[in-house]
Amino acid sequence: MAGKEGKNKSAARKSKKKKGILGFIRDERFRILMAFLFIAFGFLLFISQLSYLFTWKTDQSIQGNIEWTSAEMVVENWAGKTGAFLANLTINRWFGVASFAFPFLLILYGLRFINIKLLHFGKTLLATLFCVIVLSVWLGYFFESSVILGSGPGGRHGLYMSLFLTSLLGRIGVFLLLLIASIGVILFAFEKSLAHVKKILGRHLFFFKTKTDRDLYDSGIHSKNTADQSNEEDSDLVFETEFPQNERSSETEEFTSKSGFVSDSSDSNEKDDVQLTVESKEIEEEGEFNSNLPLDDYDPTLELSNFQLPTLDLLEKHETGNSTVTNEELISNKNKIVETLGHYKIQIDKIKATIGPTVTLYEIVPAPGVRISKIKNLEDDIALNLSALGIRIIAPIPGKGTIGIEVPNQTPEVVSMRSLISSRKFQDSDYDLAIALGKTISNETYVFDLAKMPHLLVAGATGQGKSVGLNVIITSLLYKKHPAQLKFVLVDPKKVELTLYSQIEKHYLAKIPDSEETIITDTQRVINTLNSLTIEMDDRYNLLKKAQVRNIKEYNRKFIKRRLNPENGHRYMPYIVVVIDEFADLIMTAGREVETPLARLAQVARAIGIHLVIATQRPTTNIITGVIKANFPARIAFRVTSMIDSRTILDTPGANQLVGRGDLLFAPGSDLIRLQCGFIDIPELEQITGYIGKQPSYPTPFFLPEYVDENAGDGLLDVDLSKRDSLFSDAARLVVAHQQGSTSLIQRKFSIGYNRAGRIIDQLEAAGIVGQFEGSKARQVFFPDEYSLEQYLNSLE
Repeated sequence: MAGKEGKNKSAARKSKKKKGILGFIRDERFRILMAFLFIAFGFLLFISQLSYLFTWKTDQSIQGNIEWTSAEMVVENWAGKTGAFLANLTINRWFGVASFAFPFLLILYGLRFINIKLLHFGKTLLATLFCVIVLSVWLGYFFESSVILGSGPGGRHGLYMSLFLTSLLGRIGVFLLLLIASIGVILFAFEKSLAHVKKILGRHLFFFKTKTDRDLYDSGIHSKNTADQSNEEDSDLVFETEFPQNERSSETEEFTSKSGFVSDSSDSNEKDDVQLTVESKEIEEEGEFNSNLPLDDYDPTLELSNFQLPTLDLLEKHETGNSTVTNEELISNKNKIVETLGHYKIQIDKIKATIGPTVTLYEIVPAPGVRISKIKNLEDDIALNLSALGIRIIAPIPGKGTIGIEVPNQTPEVVSMRSLISSRKFQDSDYDLAIALGKTISNETYVFDLAKMPHLLVAGATGQGKSVGLNVIITSLLYKKHPAQLKFVLVDPKKVELTLYSQIEKHYLAKIPDSEETIITDTQRVINTLNSLTIEMDDRYNLLKKAQVRNIKEYNRKFIKRRLNPENGHRYMPYIVVVIDEFADLIMTAGREVETPLARLAQVARAIGIHLVIATQRPTTNIITGVIKANFPARIAFRVTSMIDSRTILDTPGANQLVGRGDLLFAPGSDLIRLQCGFIDIPELEQITGYIGKQPSYPTPFFLPEYVDENAGDGLLDVDLSKRDSLFSDAARLVVAHQQGSTSLIQRKFSIGYNRAGRIIDQLEAAGIVGQFEGSKARQVFFPDEYSLEQYLNSLE
């Protein structure tokens, strides 16, 4: 037993010692010190070698006789005795002037200690060493009899290797060997060298063509002779080729050396084309190729290649500095929490505070035997003792064995948009649609991918930061995406929240062709735009089906590689983000006309890059219906007034306990994350949109497919006026007297149901008394007074 304990203690000491060594090596101060050592040594070696080019006779003459401790011995090398020794060693005894590569490797390795990785060190080390060896032998080969630098420019290695190889192969043999070695070094050291060699030699040397190109080349010679005999004017040859699915795209690809793609010839059967067929069990394809190499990748940003993303100096620093939570405040809150729990005989083993921009999280570990529900029920008592609003208890914290009590700070911090955009987490993110939403309770920037959400529901009471949150989402995307990669559809029923973005209409905005408004405010146009988006969605799915891919990323990757033919309808697909600022107003005025296309988009538009962000200040069940909630798993809740509204948004209470002014709960899935939303002011948005708007743009906005309302027809309803309602005449007199026509007016004045009132208003429209439906606006009345109306009614009878 004692022996076993001794072994355990010994193992523990070894483990502790090992951890201590690893900790020292990983210490940032150690890494900085090592970086300076390697970089300094690299510069010292470089200066020594550079001096040796001028002082090599003196430096070489004292080798073997250096008196390191003598101050009287004088050397001419710029780096002193150490420099003379190092330079003679590397240049004279080793690899000659090729040794100048060693300082480069030392500096490169030193930079890695401080996370500056300019090149892949392993590959660079091997490539450099091979280059040094080959160059040294080349110099020894050409300067065999030279004594410059001591042993010649190639050093002793180059000289001795050259003499040895010459005795074996002769001068010509050594030259050929070195030539082959040099080509090998170039091909393996530089990744793009092989492609350049093939591009230069492939047009002239048959060997450098691929197998498929060689086959097509052979057939091309034969087909050219045949075509010349049959038709001298037909100089372009067409090959219909079938490739296996894993070698080529499933789509028809037609390339030429001039323009990249050509259309199918309608009279191809009349020409004497040679058909080359490769059997495939998976799929049949047609392709038109020539023997030239493939074109470069398609660049979707080429049309606006000089476009510059917004810069950081357009954003302001709104921070109030570091956290203003004092030690006195922390200790006071801790004591009050412990005191309150002590009143109910709840003992605490440990308490820990994490300071955030808006709230401070106090993590407590209760004594064994304390029920969590007992602490949860004391939420109001703790809030009373702390004299604070927005107290929230998380019992327990997911993934931890603690209970969290969130207490608002007395002076909350402002999280500027600039701090979010400039953060390493946002700058280095490779998300498709990266959004920097705010900062967590531990002051970390929170970034998420909208493409993976895939839709976002934003809710909160008036004045709690909802509109600012939408601006943060839009700004994040503007700082990440080129106009060719992203388009917005902006819906603003309030007509004042999103108007600033009209300046970037031809860069980033999408709309239906007949729409004059950049920012959509009219209800009927919202309905038409949503239906147009469903058409766009169906079109994109058809293209995905043709391309045999599953999502927009795979499709665009294939299109960029020129594996999809634009002549067959293929095109580069930008992401489309639909932002609706006040969803409740649309539901109240249009109802199912809005909800139906929106539900379709929410259910199936994810894969083709259409994502929805809808916001509402009325999170009630008749606005956020079950269909909406089912298809919007990601939700953002700003402060709401009641627990019922919080449950409607998040399916759990909590949003009613927020402190407002950007304090939010984000539910990307099943978890809840408390964040302080970033803040961006109107002047900042004006600078960003102005910066983008001044740059060259596309000729037009991104046009969505045209949508024709089947129910609208030519503006006339299919109503039989011979079967008019008994209240038709009275209703006509009513709308003329009020000079406005609406279903609700007729329903209210005659105390009838909505369906009957709707039929009457349809009859009035068909009779030409009132105009068409215009969304939230009242219908236009075409008769100025009752006298003209009575004459018209008499004519109808």
